[in-house]
Amino acid sequence: MRKAERLNDIVHHLRRMHQAVTAHTLAESFEVSLRTIYRDIQDLVDSGVPILGEAGVGYVIDKKYHLPPIMFDADELEAIALGIGMVSNWTDEKFAEKAQSAYRKIQATLPAQLINELHQISTFSAPSHYKIPWEVNFTEVRECIRRKHVVSFTYLDLNDRQTERVIRPLALISFSPIWLLAGWCELRGAFRNFRLDRITEFSQLNTRYKDEKDKSLSTYLKLVNKDQYAASSR
Repeated sequence: MRKAERLNDIVHHLRRMHQAVTAHTLAESFEVSLRTIYRDIQDLVDSGVPILGEAGVGYVIDKKYHLPPIMFDADELEAIALGIGMVSNWTDEKFAEKAQSAYRKIQATLPAQLINELHQISTFSAPSHYKIPWEVNFTEVRECIRRKHVVSFTYLDLNDRQTERVIRPLALISFSPIWLLAGWCELRGAFRNFRLDRITEFSQLNTRYKDEKDKSLSTYLKLVNKDQYAASSR
């Protein structure tokens, strides 16, 4: 669960309770550490959410408090619509369905004025003949990243050399029309990028990896931002 979602859910959880809820109970409910709960509560208080209590005693929230409705301006809606169009055209059918479902939920909450703005959007993402097909299951790759499953596959590099790889998948990155799978490669002992269209025999292994600083997505991104990492796998 992402932090923003967890903060939102903590507020709803506290509003449902008729007595103080301990940090330990919250930690068990959201499957995070006590330290994470303490930080989350402090972040909510700092943002103006009326939570009372303290560590070791429990927390309560003013039942009159309601989360403010999410509101978008016209440009934000256009950006969202464009992003959903790009997801629909450049990922797979299952992910496209999720994007369209999210868009319908957003539309259902909009006032009439903003619904009218949607009808005037003039920025679109159209299907492209330049899309490079891949054999792997895009949704399966996403799930492996989310659930931290080690994966194996056969990879054909740009010099047409074939190797067997075992990696910790960290992210999917679009360099239209190419998709890259970024991960920690056990063969090279380093971060590598792999083109989806050059991956075959993709398999999810039973092993799940734990976050390690030197092999994490945040470290990978730091290397990318410093231009210390090549854009394609070697």
